[in-house]
Amino acid sequence: MTAAIISPDELAAVLADPHTDADPPVLLDVRWNLGGPPGCEEYGRGHLPGAVWIDLETELAGPPGPTGRHPLPSPDVLRDAMRRAGVNDDSRVVVYDGGQGWAAARAWWLLRHAGHEHVRVLDGGLARWNGPLTTVDPDPRPGNFTPRYGAMPVLDAEGAARLARDGILLDARAPERYRGENEPIDPAAGHIPGARSAPTASAVGPDGALLPADELAARFTALGVTPTAETGVYCGSGVSAAQQVLALSLIGVRAALYPGSWSEWCADPSRPVAVGPEPG
Repeated sequence: MTAAIISPDELAAVLADPHTDADPPVLLDVRWNLGGPPGCEEYGRGHLPGAVWIDLETELAGPPGPTGRHPLPSPDVLRDAMRRAGVNDDSRVVVYDGGQGWAAARAWWLLRHAGHEHVRVLDGGLARWNGPLTTVDPDPRPGNFTPRYGAMPVLDAEGAARLARDGILLDARAPERYRGENEPIDPAAGHIPGARSAPTASAVGPDGALLPADELAARFTALGVTPTAETGVYCGSGVSAAQQVLALSLIGVRAALYPGSWSEWCADPSRPVAVGPEPG
């Protein structure tokens, strides 16, 4: 499998190398802010040359409903978006966002789940990019990518509950949301009983890049994660948790994602809700 991240310097070198026999990577701009203006506005003010904007809300997620605020898109929706961007089954793909990392990780995870192995996240996103930007919209040749969902482990609500009891279920939201002190989005506050608080923000450094592998390993080991422990991650709606899955992959842990996450879990009042800090 291709390395999951690429540094800005490495990407700049790849894009500047005219002697490579390989086609240049397809660049996907997936800038997105929860509750903020559409990322296409930022894209229009400047993006990596050749990058195609992908809409997380409509192309990397399905319509909100009982299965959460950002359920997985249908394979046809993902197929059409990737083909529009020029992605082939054998393309190298680099995805980036503004620097938070959540949206880029969601695109990385979704492409991996759909069977595309050659996809990497620009570590730290556009905020760490020192190369040229453009306002010119590309016109890529349509690709032939065909998604085949199932390449990455996925949890449903029942599976998340089981993993919270018998394995390691990480809650990637901010600590105050985990504790139930503040819930600005979903109808109930708290967390899945047995889940462990692991805010995704603590997996990145001040520059927005993911922490070095040894620091990530120490962080996740302290949470009880081991290479052999069955591990899953959820967040509010399956977006920021993808960054946690990405971070775990860098230390050799193949974690499952709960796409419905808290927005699906708490939509059913029959499911239990825990509040307060972790015991101990």
